[in-house]
Amino acid sequence: MISYDDFKKLDIKIGKIVEAEKIEGSEKLVKLIIDLGEGELRQIVAGIALAYPNATDLAGKHVPVLCNLEPKELMGYTSNGMILATDNQGSPVLLRPDQQVPPGSTVK
Repeated sequence: MISYDDFKKLDIKIGKIVEAEKIEGSEKLVKLIIDLGEGELRQIVAGIALAYPNATDLAGKHVPVLCNLEPKELMGYTSNGMILATDNQGSPVLLRPDQQVPPGSTVK
């Protein structure tokens, strides 16, 4: 269990995927460029390629992004956050808002 104060430390915002491409040489990784509002674009690397083989189809989708996670290097690319997904029998499924909201909207 974590406290509510710990939960409040998570900076989760809705981002709009503006670009998505499979990382060459990796069967699982996709490089995403995500608009987090107010002109902020963020590169995130996600292990979703097997579930989303046509990565370019992800452009335009809105997803929750954990923004204050330490950057991580994956196959020479820096990931500056994490998209949130659930698991369906070992395969990731992206979470999405059920209504259109602007990029940068805070998840509470």
